[in-house]
Amino acid sequence: MPEPSPVLPEVLAQIKGLPVSNRPLIICDVDEVILHLIKHLEVYLNERDLVFLNHEYRLTGNIGHRKHRAAISAIEVRKHLLNFFDEVSHRQDMVHGADASLQALAETWEIVLLTNLPGGHNKPAREKLLSGMGIPYPVVTNSGPKGGAVAALAAGRPTPVVFIDDSPTNHSSVHASLPSSIKIQFIADHRFRAATEKETHIDLLTGDWHETADFITAILQEAVETGGNQPQK
Repeated sequence: MPEPSPVLPEVLAQIKGLPVSNRPLIICDVDEVILHLIKHLEVYLNERDLVFLNHEYRLTGNIGHRKHRAAISAIEVRKHLLNFFDEVSHRQDMVHGADASLQALAETWEIVLLTNLPGGHNKPAREKLLSGMGIPYPVVTNSGPKGGAVAALAAGRPTPVVFIDDSPTNHSSVHASLPSSIKIQFIADHRFRAATEKETHIDLLTGDWHETADFITAILQEAVETGGNQPQK
């Protein structure tokens, strides 16, 4: 199990700027959860004669040349990711049902979007895109494992705290930093989801926003019934 990770100073500054709330908290990733990532990335790779080598949930070592299948270097992967987000972060498609489900949950939950977005200059474009889709929640940009940021976001908040993300690495990090959180691994792409084994610390593995919303609604109802925090409007 990984060690708890610290929150980066630039991330903590963003968190401190968020409004105070006494409602239970949903911390939700963006790429491959609210916005499609893999289908856009495949188009980008194909245009450069690159492909995913398999459906394992990683990028480094898993992107290679179409013809000879040799994996490109970590430096090349990083370069392509930076270029990719510069090109598509303003026009990614929404995962079906994300807007309506989040709007319904926002009636009783505080929602913060925590995204690992390469290139800080892409944050305004992402915020504009999401807001135009009816997803106007605060966006906090992070780098690296998310455990420290999640723990900082949850500090002083009432329980329960729900974390939604596609990345196994981020879920492991959050489990180390805030093991009491409820962890939902959401992977929109069915191929990558089918190839992902559900770890013991994951409460739900899904790619469906209706299932996700029902699951989260049941969590809060159970908390109320067992004498937990009452939801605040």
